[in-house]
Amino acid sequence: MTTLVTGATGNTGRHVVAELVRRGEHVRALTRDPARASFPDGVEVVAGTHTAPAELGAALDGVSRLHVTVTAGLAEAAPELVRRAVDAGVDRITVVWGGYVGPAEQAVAESGVRWTRLEPQEFMSNALTWADSIRAEGVVREPYDHPGALVHEADIGAVAAVALLDDGHAGRAYNLTGPEALSTSERVAILGRAIGRDLAFVPITPERAVNRLVAGGVSRADAEYVIGWHAAASEESKTVVDTVERVTGRPARTFAQWAAEHAARFTA
Repeated sequence: MTTLVTGATGNTGRHVVAELVRRGEHVRALTRDPARASFPDGVEVVAGTHTAPAELGAALDGVSRLHVTVTAGLAEAAPELVRRAVDAGVDRITVVWGGYVGPAEQAVAESGVRWTRLEPQEFMSNALTWADSIRAEGVVREPYDHPGALVHEADIGAVAAVALLDDGHAGRAYNLTGPEALSTSERVAILGRAIGRDLAFVPITPERAVNRLVAGGVSRADAEYVIGWHAAASEESKTVVDTVERVTGRPARTFAQWAAEHAARFTA
């Protein structure tokens, strides 16, 4: 059987691909630019995007399982994507939510096939946004120092693979966290130890944080949503749960592990 992974070069998609390959599955990886993509041997790479489902006829041919990550633009396209997938013979779908149950998540839940929704809290990879300032100044500037039970992207991929391949996960919504809740300053300290450098956490105003995102190309509405989410973080976002271990059979990865894996990104 074939699994189609959309957004296959993305933060979580690439880990879904890797985990499925590790388990011996045939994977078809959907990406906008196959020429620039790098995947494990045996992965079938196809061009396209899940936000343009009318163009995915060949990509869906022979597919029995589908992995989707909710991204900008999917809300409008999701009903057609799900309908085309089911019509093509897909009978199992995993979806990484966009932070709440919106149109895309609802379309998957109403698909009529076996589905599992993955609800990760903050990604560990969000720390990569600090790379430039850490390399240049040894400083991280953020408006809040609240704790968050952030999760390793590879753990999201591992849970997705289990839900796609194994029984017992249909109709489930899995809240995913790492093994500890860490404040911003605690993460900065862990990163400092990983790269062997003293780093400083410097608070900034929420307005400055919003403007920084806007300057980086994020819409003001999205920037205000992101900073607002951190300002009034939910209980779920800072409460550690053992979902990763229950589903995969092994403990969730720590932020210290993530920092060691990505240390070169903060020093090169």
